[in-house]
Amino acid sequence: MSVNVNRAVSDAFYRYKMPRIQAKVEGKGNGIKTVIVNMADVAKALGRPATYPTKYFGCELGAQTNFDFKNDRYIVNGSHDAVKLQDLLDGFIRKFVLCPQCDNPETVLSVQAKKGIISQGCKACGYHGTLDFNHKLNTYILKNPPTTNPATQGSSLTEGKRTKRTKKNGETNGDTNGENRSSDNDNDGDPPVDAPAAPDADDDEPEWVVDCSEEAVRARLQDLTDGAKGMTISDDLEKTEKERMDIFYNFVKQRRDAGTLEQVAIHREVLTQAEHLEVKTKAPLVLAELLLSEKIHVEVKKYRVLILRFTHEDLKAQKYLIGGIEQIIALHKDSLLPKVPAIFKMLYDLDILEEKALLDWDSKISKKYVSRELSEEIHAKAQPFINWLKEAEEEESDSEEDDDDDLEIEYDDRAKTSPLKEQPKSVAKPKMVNNDEEDDFDIDAI
Repeated sequence: MSVNVNRAVSDAFYRYKMPRIQAKVEGKGNGIKTVIVNMADVAKALGRPATYPTKYFGCELGAQTNFDFKNDRYIVNGSHDAVKLQDLLDGFIRKFVLCPQCDNPETVLSVQAKKGIISQGCKACGYHGTLDFNHKLNTYILKNPPTTNPATQGSSLTEGKRTKRTKKNGETNGDTNGENRSSDNDNDGDPPVDAPAAPDADDDEPEWVVDCSEEAVRARLQDLTDGAKGMTISDDLEKTEKERMDIFYNFVKQRRDAGTLEQVAIHREVLTQAEHLEVKTKAPLVLAELLLSEKIHVEVKKYRVLILRFTHEDLKAQKYLIGGIEQIIALHKDSLLPKVPAIFKMLYDLDILEEKALLDWDSKISKKYVSRELSEEIHAKAQPFINWLKEAEEEESDSEEDDDDDLEIEYDDRAKTSPLKEQPKSVAKPKMVNNDEEDDFDIDAI
């Protein structure tokens, strides 16, 4: 029987389901233990290694835990009923599965063992943050990060190496437990689990490990599709804004050099990358630097659609674009400074820059992007266009007032016309028709 992953949700049509825990008590006396029969299926529904919830039970119950991966046996010492374990599982789900922002279980854990950080990312709402609570399970997760390899899922990455003590004693019956037992300190000194003996040929089996170094992770990311990359949690957001801007710069530069920036699909990629790096508002600075030159009148029209994806109805992005254009003017001062009014007029006509953004820029001379002296020169050159904008705005406001006055005059003319004069005419016509009908009737009667 299945239950909702988030049991606080009572909706019968809740899409996230998991099997109800099935527990079996084995042994007697001091050797009594509880085997969670379907822990592998429950963990698969939660998207976590089966060792995580099992180890969580051990931490909450103060009991030792053991794992037999070959036989899918996940064991908690002591006698515990399934109802109690199900209630404990709710606590694990709240802490390590549900998104703290949207309560959606579509989350992924990523581990930075060197920094001692466990991060959680949500595929549903895009949340990305660290687990900010302390629990004994955190230590186990840091030692045993999640992996997509079924051969090592939920086990330590250093498993497969037998202890010297086992080799010296020649304990073949304990090979299974010694090989698959987790390497965390909580299990030191645990009594052996009564599990089926492993064949002697295990000594010749290769040791399966996963390389989790930064180089290996980046190499695996290169093999993923673009869609899978969007679902993968990366550490880009942990970088400074300057580093993220540099990443975006290289991203756009590669596509410019490949000559693909005029394709609509690439436009979407560039926008998605900027949103992912959280630099969308400042992205026009990079676009201006990479796409514009002294032939700005040609290049703006060429990349208009791409630029509009960032500046449309975004005044801050438009101001950053103006800052980027100031820098381009500084690089080609001799050829572009005399053309400042024409440049701004072109950007205005193409709907890239709005009137408010231009007037706000004109109201303050800034040395943020170029020197103050050059900024004053650019403002001075742009004055004819700015004055034209202001005059056009005043004319529009005057014309609106004139339109209002005309409406009032038309209303007054209608008011002076009395509707009483028209009513007798409309009434008189039916009377004339009625008289004619009466005359026609009399003629027929004769």
